Amino acid sequence: MTARREAARIAALGVVPLALTTLSAAPAVAHGSMQNPVSRVSACFAEGPESPDSAACKAAVAAGGTQPLYDWNEVNIPDAAGRHKQIIPDGKLCSAGREKYKGLDLPRADWPASAMKAGSHTFTYRATAPHKGSFELYITKDGYRPTKRLAWSDLEAKPFAKVTDPTLRNGSYVFKGTVPKKSGRHLIYSVWQRSDSPEAFYTCSDVTFGGAAGAPKKTSAPKASAPEASAPKPSAPDDAQIAAGAGKSTVDHHGHGGDEPKAADAHKGAKAEVKSAEVNSAAKAPAATGGKAGGKGQHLAQTGGDGNTTTLAIGGAAVLAAGAAVLFTANGRRRTARRGRG
Repeated sequence: MTARREAARIAALGVVPLALTTLSAAPAVAHGSMQNPVSRVSACFAEGPESPDSAACKAAVAAGGTQPLYDWNEVNIPDAAGRHKQIIPDGKLCSAGREKYKGLDLPRADWPASAMKAGSHTFTYRATAPHKGSFELYITKDGYRPTKRLAWSDLEAKPFAKVTDPTLRNGSYVFKGTVPKKSGRHLIYSVWQRSDSPEAFYTCSDVTFGGAAGAPKKTSAPKASAPEASAPKPSAPDDAQIAAGAGKSTVDHHGHGGDEPKAADAHKGAKAEVKSAEVNSAAKAPAATGGKAGGKGQHLAQTGGDGNTTTLAIGGAAVLAAGAAVLFTANGRRRTARRGRG
């Protein structure tokens, strides 16, 4: 009887880590990008990853492939935890320091830009999977040069708009902010820091003050290039475009145009991958094949997950197996004893 109780206790202990593994391996449901003013990655995705219209978006595809555009709502750092300036290097703000999105960092004066005015403005942020958190919006300083790689020092020291848990309306967060007085071409940088996870998302939105959307006004100083003069007015992807591109996305849209989760998320820069079999057993999701630019092992962010997930799964299985072995041994001894008495 003692052996049976001990086996049951060990087996129960094995169930606990396996249950925890199932929770930690579930993919995060927080993804999105700035919709108004539209972010670079969203504008390029809306133009069409395979054949974008603008020279800047074509250059972004040439630099990093089409996968970053299909994954337009995943410019993130899973473990940012508010350390944005410490972990994102100068020159890589738009990509959040991720090699996958390096095309967004290209220093160009012809990125499609939204017309902007000083004063009150209603901002919208498309949330393909909403979550609680805060938004901070920064704008570039006077004298900003778009042909120079964006550095933290190019942004005003404090955000001009900051909001926590804004209203979610028709799939987008909606909030107001007072835009400072500027002139010419500028950039608005957004940081969405989740409050239920260390994960954060980042966007770069090109804007123009005092001119039409698209390319900046021509001046008599250096001659405007043909791509700059023909930059189209940017637009955010609509529901139909998001649904059409979901099949090639490696990001879980969580019921907003995508399919079931395709994989678990790898930490930024992590070398080890979670094996598809382990992910399937925990998250019941097919493994992602990645894309041209995403590369092998591009995964979705886990909510609070870390590199111990695989170890935990193996450890839990081992403990459960050990408990089962003790139970089988106890049963075998009982059968042998009965034969001896018979």
